[in-house]
Amino acid sequence: MKTLIIEDDSKILEFLDLGLREAGYQVESATDGLMGFEKIKKAAYDIIILDVMLPLMDGLTLLKKIREEKIRTPVLILSAKKSLEERVEGLQMGGDDYLVKPFAFTELLARVQALLRRAAPVETSLETTLTYGDLIMDLEKREVFRQGKKISLQVKEFALLDYFMRNPEKVITKSLILEKVWGYDFDPQTNVVDVLVCRLRNKVDKDFNEKVIQTHRGVGYVLKQA
Repeated sequence: MKTLIIEDDSKILEFLDLGLREAGYQVESATDGLMGFEKIKKAAYDIIILDVMLPLMDGLTLLKKIREEKIRTPVLILSAKKSLEERVEGLQMGGDDYLVKPFAFTELLARVQALLRRAAPVETSLETTLTYGDLIMDLEKREVFRQGKKISLQVKEFALLDYFMRNPEKVITKSLILEKVWGYDFDPQTNVVDVLVCRLRNKVDKDFNEKVIQTHRGVGYVLKQA
């Protein structure tokens, strides 16, 4: 797996580079945001590990730019800041997971592996397409269409819609979404689920008259035609 680490702290960069190479990953690195952006434009990566505090271009600005370029590579954000606001901002910008420094390498590796599993094509000979109303999800090509219009989704957005479409017209609690989409068996005390649902709605519902992602206040969300 081809990994790009964008980190300006030489000790952390060396630590991650060594650990990931020992785990069998192909690793490239950049020490500032501009260098990272140039590398991402020139080559395809399976995953990006991105520090927030970077010279020349900060990590969140870089994240916003690559999502604007329709680059859907999974991004694991690293930051020394523990504030809820920054975590939410990183996810809103298009981050797929968030890890606060200092961290154990085993946890980082587990999160990288989880992101790569979610990004991998679904391998099944039984089911290659999910359909609900005018929504069509191609599991092999990882493409989503509504009324024939292609909708570009990031990794976790795709995973959430996949879960909704496998459970249509069933109210899904936030706890279940945390478990199925993030693999959390605990509440991280953030509104990360609401942020992800909002992002998905902006793509699946915003430009269409019928809204299919509905809120059940105090309970969760449901994929349901009006």
